[in-house]
Amino acid sequence: MQIQQKIKFTPSIKSQFFPVLKQRVEAHFETTGISRYADSQMVVKTIVLLSIYILPFAALVLFSPPMWVSLMLWFVMGIGVSGIGMCIMHDANHGAYSKNPEVNKWLGYSIYLAGAGVTNWKLQHNVLHHTYTNIAEMDEDIRDRGVVKLSPNLKTSFLHRFQWAYAFFFYGILTMYWVTVKDFLQYKTFISSGVNRQSRQENRKMLAGLIILKLLYFSILFGLPIGLAGFTFLQVLLGFVVMHFTSGLILTVVFQLAHSVEGTAYPSCNEHGNVEKEWAIHQMETTVNFSRKNKVLTWFLGGLNYQIEHHLFPKICHVHYPEISEIVKETAQEFGLTYLENKSFSSALKSHISSLRRFGLPGMNDAIG
Repeated sequence: MQIQQKIKFTPSIKSQFFPVLKQRVEAHFETTGISRYADSQMVVKTIVLLSIYILPFAALVLFSPPMWVSLMLWFVMGIGVSGIGMCIMHDANHGAYSKNPEVNKWLGYSIYLAGAGVTNWKLQHNVLHHTYTNIAEMDEDIRDRGVVKLSPNLKTSFLHRFQWAYAFFFYGILTMYWVTVKDFLQYKTFISSGVNRQSRQENRKMLAGLIILKLLYFSILFGLPIGLAGFTFLQVLLGFVVMHFTSGLILTVVFQLAHSVEGTAYPSCNEHGNVEKEWAIHQMETTVNFSRKNKVLTWFLGGLNYQIEHHLFPKICHVHYPEISEIVKETAQEFGLTYLENKSFSSALKSHISSLRRFGLPGMNDAIG
């Protein structure tokens, strides 16, 4: 990974698209008198999603149900983890949940319920992914890990021709990898690459916090069902895998449908290490919406099916994305920009699978888009 300061967006012609769009979105909130932060429906959603995760675990510990019931409860917990990640933690760590930084900070800590560290997440997501979307050298979400190829600008191996079939297994184990290994690997990588700019003392504190977090997480998730409910270690391990495979599959698929689908661009840096594109236009070309009219999906996905709006306005709470999406779409069309979207979840999924097939073709490592 390159040091992030070396990459800049240097458009040859500066567009008025984003200044005009920002003005129109700000006018929308001023005219309607609506806060850009969380509203009452978001508060209700927060309570519901936290309950979907916490109450099944409480039932496991307090009632020691039969194995088939316990596995169902672990499965529901996986759905809860996904919802917390996509709705509560995501908005809070973007500073979009509340205008009060303390509220955002504490709700952002809900990532601990997944056993993951908050600082690494912010560096990977807020800094690298949001700034350098679909740039293989910088975007951690599509970085080359040797198994699944998510950009045409990465090298192709023999295995990649089959990735459309096996990728979803690796999507499912993502959060298990995250909670066990990924945080520590990122800790080292982000420091060495310069992405993590904290002092040595701050990083020592961060590392100690990660170790304590992991110990507490595994102690609670394994210790309470074994010590209080009488489950065996293998029974809890099976449930733990079910929970994480469920959450990993949901989270990864949702994020892939916004960027790794047909029609998105995968820019590369020029010889000077710069991207010859304006940042906002870069976001329009690398990001795709899906299922905008599906209210159930929109509720559960935390507006991640409105990724265009999220990438352009990450500090606006996702409950407002449906309202501002028409403003974004109309303004984009006015400036001759394509508003990329798939009408349904199924069409987005088919498009992602098609991308996986295309990226896996022999010799598919040339820049496109």
